Amino acid sequence: MPSTPRPNRDHKSLRAQRDQLMADIEQGHLELGEAVRRMREISGLTQEQFAKHRNLSLLTLKQIETGKGNPTVATLDKIGRIFGLAVGFTKRREAGGKDPG
Repeated sequence: MPSTPRPNRDHKSLRAQRDQLMADIEQGHLELGEAVRRMREISGLTQEQFAKHRNLSLLTLKQIETGKGNPTVATLDKIGRIFGLAVGFTKRREAGGKDPG
């Protein structure tokens, strides 16, 4: 597979996107698939490139990004590691953003 060069990307914009991603994760504002898609996009990789880079099948990545997958902890660790993230428990939030009673 020939390597496609990444477009020249603005580091300030990438830092802002990464900071916003981390804030959204910390606040529980993202579904798993959306978080993974944003990590991939910030990385500047296609689904195929990101899957290969993280040693995942393309199908697995697509299923995760669309919310149809059921990834293992090991798979999630592979994805999150490049962003300094680890799989762990978080406080569950209700649909309206309130903490359950």
